[in-house]
Amino acid sequence: MGIRSRSCVITGMGVINAIADGIPEFAASLRAGKSGIGFLNHPPEHVPVRIGAEIKDWKYIEALNSIHGLSDELRQRTKKSSLRSPFPVQVSVYSALQAWRMAELETKPAEPERIGLVIAGSNLSQHYIYRQNERFRESPEYLPPSYALHFMDTDHLGTISEILNIQGEGFTVGGASASGNIGLIKGAQLVQYGLVDVCLVVGAVADLSPMEWQGFHAIGAMGGKRFANDPSLSCRPFDRQHEGFIYGQGSACLVLESSESAARRGVRSVAEYLGGGIVLDANRLSDPTEKGEAKAMNIALQQSGIEPKDIDYISAHGTSSPLGDDTEIMAIRQVFREYTPQIWINSTKSLTGHCIYAAGMTEAVATVIQMQEGFVHPNLNLEQPIDDECRFVGKRSMDTELNVAMSNSFGFGGINSSIVLKKGERTEWQ
Repeated sequence: MGIRSRSCVITGMGVINAIADGIPEFAASLRAGKSGIGFLNHPPEHVPVRIGAEIKDWKYIEALNSIHGLSDELRQRTKKSSLRSPFPVQVSVYSALQAWRMAELETKPAEPERIGLVIAGSNLSQHYIYRQNERFRESPEYLPPSYALHFMDTDHLGTISEILNIQGEGFTVGGASASGNIGLIKGAQLVQYGLVDVCLVVGAVADLSPMEWQGFHAIGAMGGKRFANDPSLSCRPFDRQHEGFIYGQGSACLVLESSESAARRGVRSVAEYLGGGIVLDANRLSDPTEKGEAKAMNIALQQSGIEPKDIDYISAHGTSSPLGDDTEIMAIRQVFREYTPQIWINSTKSLTGHCIYAAGMTEAVATVIQMQEGFVHPNLNLEQPIDDECRFVGKRSMDTELNVAMSNSFGFGGINSSIVLKKGERTEWQ
């Protein structure tokens, strides 16, 4: 068995991305195989990238008012604390409020000192900083005083904790594209070791400036060239015509809680977090390794007390990059060996694009939804699989029972992570 001292369950979830605003819409979009990838409404200046999965036509106040079941007092406090916040902070607040409501933390509260908060992601305000830099170069004296707070990642932490009166442990974690999983693992440890009873983990949106767009493009990490005239075909995880990741905007939040706290508050758990693994490759570059990815999966299994044969489904990292996809499949085959052909495999990025810092969180939410509703979502554009023995989901969703699932996230700089989740009590999304 693993190192768990207390069981850790999931009692709330929130999400926003290119195909969904909220859990019910995300569930419907996953089952339908809806793609959010298209031509960018606001392509980055000076950069030859025109394809992505944006959160389009989103208005913060309308979004806040759409969350049912929040008190007027909480709504007013939210507006007072975040109305002038940068876009990434507002999106984080929005996904956190969704999860807070699902977990019934306003009507069935936990002690503020026993609630923790983890923000997953780093360099979260790059586009905001880029825009302010232009103003600063013209008129330094007109730089807003609030910039001193807004440029730091901890702005997410402070704003959400103020709105929700969170007074337990809190911090930000960065792990490139593995940030979401790392945030979940660290948040779960706070719960398992008894440091908090409840912990919100928020995967923050990556609001890229033109400089980040150019950097990803220059390193050859981005796709969208071969299918430049048909964006819906551009993200192709595990297909032989894959050529790079497609950027996606998104944020997601999970409420982690000890099973004792959930029982005490009288709330349902939609899933149980069993364990996770984080491993470094001792590599500063963007190339992944089979050894590191396999080790992260093995550690997640060991901490969970789960055998390879018990995994029903893998939510793969699956970015649609040739080296990344090939390496992940080799690592999966190394870990699961003869059981590989019986495990469903898909990549949510084929629908949402690569949400970068929030990718692991978004995919954890998608995993819980699929376990709850008994299906696996499609792998869009999978026409010529890179492996003939893996059980990739096809172009349509498939009904199937999922009890235990693994979700992988790997990041530049040799950061490997994997988590294991177990199906919880049946819940109707609201």
